[in-house]
Amino acid sequence: MSEATRELFEDIPKEQKYSITYDNGKEFSEHRMIEYETKMKVFFAHPYHSWERGTNENTNGLLRQFIPKKTDFKTISEQELQTYTHLINHRPRERL
Repeated sequence: MSEATRELFEDIPKEQKYSITYDNGKEFSEHRMIEYETKMKVFFAHPYHSWERGTNENTNGLLRQFIPKKTDFKTISEQELQTYTHLINHRPRERL
């Protein structure tokens, strides 16, 4: 998890990354190293406080348009995931 996080954020400009909020899983035990290497502050959400991870919950909702709950991810190809990611990241947005 730590290596994947570092790789995902390494190409994002410093001024566009401030913090990351995790849940309390043991997969985030290297949070101090992630803070050091990504220069982002790491926060932990309180248990059962999904609103503290708003972007994550919103993204999950957007993905559910393509991947229903209880779907076996072994049945979804990397290409399909890339397509869904592209569609979500390039959807029309309302300008204010």
